[in-house]
Amino acid sequence: MTHLSERKKLAAARRVVVKIGSRVLVQRDGRPDTRRMAALVDGIAALHREGREIIVVSSGAIACGLQALGMKKRPADLPSLQMAAAVGQSRLMAAYDRLFVRKKCRIGQVLLTHDDLEHRRRHLNARNSMLKLLEHGVIPIVNENDVVSVDEIKFGDNDALASRTAMLVEADLLVLLTTVNGFRATDAKGCSRKIDFLPGVTSETLAHAKGKGSEFSTGGMASKLTSAAEAARMGTAVVIANGRQEGILQKIVSGTSDGTLIPAAETASDANKALNHRRRWVAFFHHAHGRITVDDGARDALLKRGKSLLPVGIREVSGDFAPGDLVDIHDLAGQRIAQGLSEYSSAEVRLLKGLQTGKILDLLGADAPGEVIHRDNLVVPT
Repeated sequence: MTHLSERKKLAAARRVVVKIGSRVLVQRDGRPDTRRMAALVDGIAALHREGREIIVVSSGAIACGLQALGMKKRPADLPSLQMAAAVGQSRLMAAYDRLFVRKKCRIGQVLLTHDDLEHRRRHLNARNSMLKLLEHGVIPIVNENDVVSVDEIKFGDNDALASRTAMLVEADLLVLLTTVNGFRATDAKGCSRKIDFLPGVTSETLAHAKGKGSEFSTGGMASKLTSAAEAARMGTAVVIANGRQEGILQKIVSGTSDGTLIPAAETASDANKALNHRRRWVAFFHHAHGRITVDDGARDALLKRGKSLLPVGIREVSGDFAPGDLVDIHDLAGQRIAQGLSEYSSAEVRLLKGLQTGKILDLLGADAPGEVIHRDNLVVPT
């Protein structure tokens, strides 16, 4: 009954993010599959006509570029990939524009890097721009800005980008379209079966994940499950489904058992919905730049009493970070217990560790922060 009731809730999803993977859009020879693309646009347009707000996270720019450049294999070097993205992105958007115009839908291009969403002002600008597009009935087509992305500012793959997009706009539903009809688990005899309903994603679940992407894609089932878990934690239901199946989007919102449903985490969502936008930004839109190890007293203060991180409880500092950078917080056993934005640089924290707050004020003046990480800028994983 839980499965059925959660499926029925999908009909009420007003804001939907649809992620279309490269393997859905691209044929085996690397050429874009125009018929599949047209079928997906038909489904998206139908959801739009129902009054839903739709955001599309689309792969395929690099594949389109490789085709235009006559390159049969995905290059390994970054400049060649950036070149392919530059050539292919306009072609991909032109193809989407032609198809959506036929359905009397307007689209807008949104190119992002992780760096865009890590900086607070740019993060808010991206959110406001996307919400304004939705307000005016425009369907945003989101992709990573591969032309300028490097490892340090990449999301990793478009599953992660889709999850972050869903959190950015507080979507009701995230649909991850791939070439298999959901997550499959393998039993002791080696037989696999599709899992229709996955209450949560655990390490055991990830151990069953198969598939590591393809020549024209970078994701895999493990990536989809990890991204789904993050979105579900923040109150977005997720369905992993076969993007090559006819009418798949309509089937999902009508409550059929197509694909694998990971529901919005009801028990965790109440606590996580209390995470204001700033804390969501801290938790999910940053790369950690360093690590702080704390003693047992600081650990208890953070986890049990909801306190800020003070210098007196810090034992070790590693990495090179500046004020405002995200750092991981570990206990003496080496377990990560929290993340937060540091008020000080790594060099300053090394000088201040172990000191009482009063001594910091004596050294640096009354205007100096008494905390290394303020509670408002700290998130404890659940």
